Amino acid sequence: MVGIFDGDYQPLAIEAPPSSKRRGRKKSEVWEHFTVESVASGSTRARCKRCDQTFAYSSGTKIAGTSHLKRHIAMGSCPRIREEKKHQHQQLALTPGSGGGGGSSEPPAKRRYRSSGGGGGGGQVGFDQEHCCEELAKMIAMEEYPLHMVEHPAFTAFVQGLQPRFRVPSFSAMESEIIAIYRREKQSLREIVGGISGRVSLTVGLWTTAQTLGYVCLTGHFIDGDWKLRRWMLSFTMVSSPHSENALSEVIGFSLSDWSLTTKLFTITLDNYCSSHDIYSANLRDHLSSKNTLVLKGQLFVVRCYAHILSVIAQDLLASIHGVVYSVRESLKYVKATPEREQRFAEVHRRLGGASAAAELRLDVQSRWDTTYLMLAGALELRHVFAFLESSDADYNDAPSPEDWKKVEAVCGYIKLLYDSAMAITAAPEPTANLYFHEVWKIQLELARAAAGGGAGDDGGAAKEMHEKFDKYWKDCSLVMAIAVVMDPRFKMKLVEFSFTKIYDDDAERYIKVVNDGIHDLFLDYVAQPLPLTPAYTDQHSHYAAGARNSPEAGSVDDGTAGAGANGGAAAALSSGDGLLDFDMYISATAVGHQGKSELDQYLEEALVPRVEGFEILEWWKLNELKYPTLAKMARDVLAIPMSIVPMGSVFGAGGGSRLLDDYRSSLRPETVEALFCARDWLQHMPTRTEPPPPPLPSTAIVKTEF
Repeated sequence: MVGIFDGDYQPLAIEAPPSSKRRGRKKSEVWEHFTVESVASGSTRARCKRCDQTFAYSSGTKIAGTSHLKRHIAMGSCPRIREEKKHQHQQLALTPGSGGGGGSSEPPAKRRYRSSGGGGGGGQVGFDQEHCCEELAKMIAMEEYPLHMVEHPAFTAFVQGLQPRFRVPSFSAMESEIIAIYRREKQSLREIVGGISGRVSLTVGLWTTAQTLGYVCLTGHFIDGDWKLRRWMLSFTMVSSPHSENALSEVIGFSLSDWSLTTKLFTITLDNYCSSHDIYSANLRDHLSSKNTLVLKGQLFVVRCYAHILSVIAQDLLASIHGVVYSVRESLKYVKATPEREQRFAEVHRRLGGASAAAELRLDVQSRWDTTYLMLAGALELRHVFAFLESSDADYNDAPSPEDWKKVEAVCGYIKLLYDSAMAITAAPEPTANLYFHEVWKIQLELARAAAGGGAGDDGGAAKEMHEKFDKYWKDCSLVMAIAVVMDPRFKMKLVEFSFTKIYDDDAERYIKVVNDGIHDLFLDYVAQPLPLTPAYTDQHSHYAAGARNSPEAGSVDDGTAGAGANGGAAAALSSGDGLLDFDMYISATAVGHQGKSELDQYLEEALVPRVEGFEILEWWKLNELKYPTLAKMARDVLAIPMSIVPMGSVFGAGGGSRLLDDYRSSLRPETVEALFCARDWLQHMPTRTEPPPPPLPSTAIVKTEF
């Protein structure tokens, strides 16, 4: 359309001087930059006044138009115009810093930084130097960028290109900004943690540096007043010997005091790489018991990391056939080296009766045992193809033998147990403690059977070694996991009785009694604690009770037991706004006392809740908190126990032990390192000010926190 108004279809008299015809047709601004010159054969060309390049314009009666000429000027194709714009941009970057009123630079600044809010007047209202510095500090902490990036020339040039008025802070200024963010966030978080009514469980992560120093990372886990599972880093402290229980207990004691949690410690979850775990745990328990009242005489106090025991056993299994793993890996490398070999491999697979979509050959990442397992499992399905390839390809010499494939099959059978268990845990968005028992008891049972000689394709040696390691974990942690699964209304004591009968046979009753006594003793500890009145009993029930009544799953039963409708109906009948809160609590207390049974006994004797898809255990306890006020306090603490110290994305790592802090962060001051780690965690997990406020409940302090 531009060409029409530029005179593209007007007749052109070639014989006339170009200048006179150009005056009559000069309707486009492009002619400010071009002149028209005649060339041979009655044609004309347009010459750029800046760079002297020429472009076709007319040939005979045909006119090329001006679109290509405009692109040369407007899109930066002209080198002279490009240099002039670059010079003008440099001048614009210098003008605002001088504070002068340079008229030439002001209009572009207004055009570029005008606020979109629709307010009149100031075009530069949106720029705030302090706010930009704060956001830059948050970005560095959140994305784990180096602090020194603010002094990189390329970064400085990039930022100046975005906003010439922004003064990039120095390294020391950015370090101070991050520490200031850390202190503000800590103060906000301290107010939230101070309002926790229950206990806090800790995970202890150990980090080492190239300077042989260490850091102890403490993370607190708890369920808040709105029955949401929370986890926040409490400290990241440098110590000279992090593996010493004395140093560790000092760090834990100081952190608990700093956060006013000295009397609220419930459990501590450690890794499995202590050479003498029992002695280490006992010493740590003794150091901390003087200031903390340990429940069940400390039987639940120290928990071992489940992800680490899975990784240790998987790595041991793979190490037992490391030669075969090497052969399989080299075989895959050989096939995937060229497209021709991959195509020939696929043809052989089809010729031998394989499906057209053959199992994908995948190389492993040696630091992740799940990828090695998947590599072996995939290659195992194609072992006949590798055997044929060995007989037909003289260059291929790494094919595993039939005996090697038998070893791969046996090892993959064991690792599949570990892999499926880890996948089940990682699938849960909030893995509460009740999820682990069902996974652990199945592995314990299978390994015990394999060690006794029931493992197919195995002579029992590898199975016995695995069972010894896993049995140690089972003995240390089965009680805490069993108590956690009892807090699941879908299972209660029934799953404990069922699984222990399979694991212990004739001795099952003795071990079942240990769990039953333990959970009753733990409940008595909570009965001895005061039960404060809290407004949390009012508004939080009717909504969920109505949802339970209206849910199509509420009446479905897959195991022949009664559903949760009775509990939901009882909670729904309670008034939420008529001022009879004390009366509701009285009815709840007298209903239990009339039967002469404790809350725990009543809970255990009631029918199991149906195992429906999408069941949320924390929502169930939130709904039934009024019915079981003391038991709900116990459930809140038990379900928050972290059974693993490893983030869900790192469950398949090479093993436990200390993680290595990179050289850059090791060179920073300890207080800066702590500020970086803690600020990153808090900014990720704490609610923001922009979240809409929920209905007024005690937990609304979380969303009202100012950052």
